[in-house]
Amino acid sequence: MPPRSNPKALLALPTTYARELLGPLLATSTKLDVAKSALFYYLLAVYTRKAYWHLRARGILASVKDVYVLVSQFVVRLVLRLPSMQKKVTTEMSKARLDIENKLVPKGPNVTRHLTIPEEGKSLEWILAEMEKMDLELNGQKGIWNEGKLSGAVYHGGEDLQKIITAAYDRYCVSNPLHPDVFPAVRKMEAEIVAMVLKIYNAPATGVGVVTSGGTESIIMALKTYRDWARKTKGITEPEMILPASAHAAFDKGAAYFNIKVHTIPVDRFTRKVDLKHVKRAINPNTILLVGSAINYPDGAEDDIAGLSALADKYGLGLHVDCCLGSFIVAFLEPAGLANGDAKGKYKLSPFDFRLKGVTSISCDTHKYGFAPKGTSVIMYRTPELRRFQYYINPGWTGGLYASPGLSGSRSLIYLSIDHFHYTSPGALIAGTWAVMQHIGYQGYLESCKNIVLATRKIADTITSDIPELYVLGDPPASVVAFASKHPKVDVLEVGDGMSRRGWHLAGIYNPKAVHIAVTVCWTPPSA
Repeated sequence: MPPRSNPKALLALPTTYARELLGPLLATSTKLDVAKSALFYYLLAVYTRKAYWHLRARGILASVKDVYVLVSQFVVRLVLRLPSMQKKVTTEMSKARLDIENKLVPKGPNVTRHLTIPEEGKSLEWILAEMEKMDLELNGQKGIWNEGKLSGAVYHGGEDLQKIITAAYDRYCVSNPLHPDVFPAVRKMEAEIVAMVLKIYNAPATGVGVVTSGGTESIIMALKTYRDWARKTKGITEPEMILPASAHAAFDKGAAYFNIKVHTIPVDRFTRKVDLKHVKRAINPNTILLVGSAINYPDGAEDDIAGLSALADKYGLGLHVDCCLGSFIVAFLEPAGLANGDAKGKYKLSPFDFRLKGVTSISCDTHKYGFAPKGTSVIMYRTPELRRFQYYINPGWTGGLYASPGLSGSRSLIYLSIDHFHYTSPGALIAGTWAVMQHIGYQGYLESCKNIVLATRKIADTITSDIPELYVLGDPPASVVAFASKHPKVDVLEVGDGMSRRGWHLAGIYNPKAVHIAVTVCWTPPSA
């Protein structure tokens, strides 16, 4: 009789084979679980750290508000998907578009619209007559900009300066700075514009600059510079920047273009300066740049640039000072004897330029209080090493070496020396800017600074002393003043609307609601 089989023994053999076959797979599965767990905890650590930085920078209340805004926006988007809501929104948007069009686009039987190229060319006399007609359409008023009731917008006044600008335009209207062998004067004038602006901002011997098309491009190119600098020198791939709530919107615009996270820091309710303690809290390993204004657009206040400089120097960060609006006013306040304020200690201007160690770049609009033609600004850097990060260079393009320092592709770099490139703006603009700076001169800028600043301070003092329902925001040291209401029954924006009906063209601002005035030469006779 054969021996009986042991069931356990029979099962042992396939189990052994199964273990041999599945062992590597089980080991791999275990390793995969470990890897997944490691990845999970790594991501958890990364996002926890980011959340901590965000909470530290924004604070609990602001962070809660951020979440509320995100949730609200999500809910609104869901609601707007409903067919009934889409129809309502479309109707309302059409009404709004029509209202804006009626305000901005001339209409009527007497309005001629030129929508196609004329079959035959028109004479100069016809062109000038048509321009005259268009100036007066839509209730337009000829020459209203020089009557002293327009806030900012046009910064120079006087026919003499217009003649100088148009003469320079006429001489160089066909010039092309890409061909310095044909138009050598344009390149020379551009380099001299940069040098003159660097001088009034007390740049060191290493200071360099680039001419741009305006303040927005100067700011945006500065952000591009710092993003690339931080990536190259610090390995930062998720850059962040810290700016006051009063900083110009061009910083947010540039941050959106270059994927830079923005931490917006509140300004003091009374001084209108950025909160330095809050700025310090917001600094983290991804921070590349601090921003300060001298002066800001909304209310004309100056941030504590010295305090920001100390923070930038301590943490090895860039510090950009936005002087686009302050331009040739803040640079001349000290030599004009007005930097220390008035007899009561109001309206003081604190240090803000390259004499502060931590200041690494400054933007200045020559087309504002420099009185140059519209379309020119200067972005300045402490060193040429930093400025190099502003440039875009493509040596492999089939069309040849392509190099550009700014956003406009029709402009290019001119190689001047081993470390010095200069920006080629349209020749006529360069010539107009250079001509204006030569014509006005240092003493002329000094005089215009005195007149404009004293007029601004007179407006601020009069509001404070004669209109108890209103108050001046902060302690504006230069050419801008903003006033708000402290009376519960007075809406300051309605005050601005009332002034508009009386021929004034001022600007409304928000947070807080106020009316902004940028005083220009047109507001100030020489005896002011």
